[in-house]
Amino acid sequence: MAASMASRELFKDGVRAVLHTWPVLQIAVDNGFGGVYGQQKADWMVDVVQQYFQDNADLQQSEVEDFLSELMDQEFDTVVEDGSLPQVSLRLLQLFAQWQQGALQQLQHTISTLTQNKTQRAKVTALPTQSEEESDDETQVMECEESSLSGNRTHPPPPPPQDEEDGWTLVKRKK
Repeated sequence: MAASMASRELFKDGVRAVLHTWPVLQIAVDNGFGGVYGQQKADWMVDVVQQYFQDNADLQQSEVEDFLSELMDQEFDTVVEDGSLPQVSLRLLQLFAQWQQGALQQLQHTISTLTQNKTQRAKVTALPTQSEEESDDETQVMECEESSLSGNRTHPPPPPPQDEEDGWTLVKRKK
C-alpha cells in the first residue's frame, strides 16, 4: 500500500512538472488570468489532472487535450491556441504509461529533466501598438480642447432636451 501511494505521488510530481513548465499556464498565472488565486488554481489543476488519469483508463490524446483546454478556459479564461496542447497531452500520456508499467526510475528521470528546464520561465512583454499611441494623442487633443473651452465662459449652457409628443427626445447638434 505504501509503495502504491509513493508511486502515485511520483506520478503526481510528474503531472506537476509538466503543468508548471507549460508556458501557457505560467503566463496565465503570472499575469493574473486566474484572478488572485491563480497559483492555487494551478496547484489544484495538478490534483485534478492526476485524478483524471487515475479515474479514466485508456485515455486518448484528444480527450486529454479537451480536458486541459476546458480547465484552462474555465479557470483562467484562456483559450490555448499556441499548439502546445498536443505536446502537453502527449507528455502526460507518456508519464502515465511509464507509471502504469512500473518504470518508476524512468519516470523519476523524466521528472528531473522537466524540473531542470523549469528555470526557463516564459516572459511576456507588451509592446505599445499603433492604436494605443494614437489613442494617447487623441486623449491629449481632447484635454487641450476641454481646457480651451473651460476658459471661455461666454457660451450659455445648452437648453434641456425637448420631449416630443410621442415620447421621443429630440437631440440637436451643438452650434
